[in-house]
Amino acid sequence: MISMRKVATAATVGTLIEWYDFFVYLPAAALVFNKLFFPQAEPLTGTLLAFGTYATGFLARPLGAIVAGHYGDRVGRKALLIVTLLVMGVSTFLIGLLPTYASVGVAAPIMLLALRIVQGFATGGEWGGAALMVVESAPPEKRNVWGSLITVGILLGLVLASVAFTVVNSAVAEQAFLSWGWRVPFLLSAVLVAVGLYIRLNVGESTEFANASKRGETQKVPLLEALKHPKNILIIFFIRIAENFSFYTFAAFSLTYVSTVLGLPRSLALNAVIVAALVECVTAVLFGMVADRIGSRKVMLFGLAFQVIFAFPFFWLMETKAPGLVMLAIVIGFAMANGAISSVQPDYFARFFGVNFRYSGISIGREGATIIGGGLAPVIATALVASTNASWPVALCMVVTSLIGLAVVLGARKAENTAAVPVATAAART
Repeated sequence: MISMRKVATAATVGTLIEWYDFFVYLPAAALVFNKLFFPQAEPLTGTLLAFGTYATGFLARPLGAIVAGHYGDRVGRKALLIVTLLVMGVSTFLIGLLPTYASVGVAAPIMLLALRIVQGFATGGEWGGAALMVVESAPPEKRNVWGSLITVGILLGLVLASVAFTVVNSAVAEQAFLSWGWRVPFLLSAVLVAVGLYIRLNVGESTEFANASKRGETQKVPLLEALKHPKNILIIFFIRIAENFSFYTFAAFSLTYVSTVLGLPRSLALNAVIVAALVECVTAVLFGMVADRIGSRKVMLFGLAFQVIFAFPFFWLMETKAPGLVMLAIVIGFAMANGAISSVQPDYFARFFGVNFRYSGISIGREGATIIGGGLAPVIATALVASTNASWPVALCMVVTSLIGLAVVLGARKAENTAAVPVATAAART
């Protein structure tokens, strides 16, 4: 017998900490690293270079996904979630100790790049394991609402990272912030990881994987089994690009656009992201509840369609330079578009693979897509605005990627459930 509250707490809190570590790099890349690690570049160019190091974390995520997926399908989800949390925590803490360009020259951005790669490697194995821990233990009729808590964990990680930067930025003078204040959110990771490890060490394995292991159904090379379903991997890949490109435009590029292009206070964008993420914590759970009634596929289609419709209005609202409308734009992007898509991914993606190679299949498709949809989104957006001095090319990219995602989901109906999705007994899932 397994307690869903205990499983959900372990997965959600661990995810919160893991993504705090990953996201704390985001405001630093947008607001600090361009000055401390690339000081000789023009402001927008320096930001582009900072986002470039940010993007390298995404390049390492597919490799982390392959390694974590292999061992997660062999020895279990729990063990890999402990490893990913440890690796992420150490690399984040070390970023907080890095010397800057003024101290060691070009070695500073090189070390920053190396640690970002390690962060990406750890993150590549996190989502798949956390999502499967929950949906593989949840009652069939509540897989989406429990799975939506993974999104809540990610969002709370983003909120905590943003709050940490906002508090430090507000508490110290500009010079002190650039000197040592920016390091505090990174060093805080050590405390958070200790908490996360304690929680994850005290939870059991997912119900479906534990049952499969008892039956001797684990694969020796689960990656090869997953690769026998290339269409299913590509379905997840393109859906993830569609969701990720718009999300990182809302969450990352908006920080630079508001402060550097629109000339508004950087605190406005940071506060907007915090409010938007908190609102999405509510809407994600609501969308999960709706999906348990009408199906995760329909909610996924709604979210992608909303991204198409909202892409241009998102920038129109921000370009009014009215603080309230800027915040409204970011809140709507988070709460409606991303809230719908991300909340149903754990259940929807799990339906494309069997339990004995599911960690590998989901992780490869999802994390491979983050290179384009997540890592390159702020870089592409910054480059487009720098070269055209306009926001419409970024909005067009959001529309195109979302339309591709819509087409893929519409064409994926026959592929759903082609690999068996075991259903544990209700008695085992109380």
